[in-house]
Amino acid sequence: MSGSPVFDRPAQSRTAYVTLVTNQDYLMGASALLRSLRQTQTTADLVVLATPGVAAGDLPELASAGARIAKCERLATSAQFNERHERGRLHKAAPFTKGGKPVFHTPLDNFVKLRLWQLTEYDKVVFIDADALVLKNCDRLFDYPEFCAAPNVYEGLGDFHRLNSGVFTATPSEATFADMMQRLDEPDVFWRRTDQTFLETYFPDWHGLPVFYNMLQYVWFNLPGLWDWDQIHILHYQYEKPWQTGHDKADRLRPLIELWQACYAGENLADVLRQMPKPPLAGVTGEANASSRG
Repeated sequence: MSGSPVFDRPAQSRTAYVTLVTNQDYLMGASALLRSLRQTQTTADLVVLATPGVAAGDLPELASAGARIAKCERLATSAQFNERHERGRLHKAAPFTKGGKPVFHTPLDNFVKLRLWQLTEYDKVVFIDADALVLKNCDRLFDYPEFCAAPNVYEGLGDFHRLNSGVFTATPSEATFADMMQRLDEPDVFWRRTDQTFLETYFPDWHGLPVFYNMLQYVWFNLPGLWDWDQIHILHYQYEKPWQTGHDKADRLRPLIELWQACYAGENLADVLRQMPKPPLAGVTGEANASSRG
């Protein structure tokens, strides 16, 4: 099908972890994600979908980290669709009130995730956002059915009703992709949470992964009783990114930011994780929480 991602080298496996890089900032995120995946000793391919927002000269860095690079364009959606989902208009209609999205966030890029269904060289693929780290081997996800995603849990029980598309399983199929494209760009359609709302609608009976396969960083201070380093497989830095500086949640998220920075610098995650503190108890900070640290 026209517009399919174009790879730089042959596949080595029938399964793949896939991430999406659309600009310079997510290039940093993908570098750390790839390092974390390699440390899990996965046997799957590592794939980076790269849009024209990434400079060609930056792609060899990701290839040298072991990734297959798949160059691709944004989806061929209509001008009316693009206008409805333009950053300013979408954020006005569906503002982010719980956290801050960085300025490099462009909603239309989110829909590129649907190109996973074009990766028909693979039997199964697992998508992971570039603002995440893999802390434990997740290869068992390739045995999960389509479509699986973890709930968007970071504040309370109500979060379990909707998915977070930072991690999901997919079975590539050009027929599925073609059907998705027809459903995506219907007249006057508006996907309030972009790809996440679309995927919830397209797969209404989506299977819920354990939250530990997509642990959102705000759980650290909102739901500390849910946090368990021994069970977390994928840590997802939703909203503010760990390579940003000076944002208003930096102090509260300091241990998680330092974990990402250590991975980006090439440190062994298993060693760093052994030193990680427990999350602060609700309403307890500083020395009062010291006795709870592992």
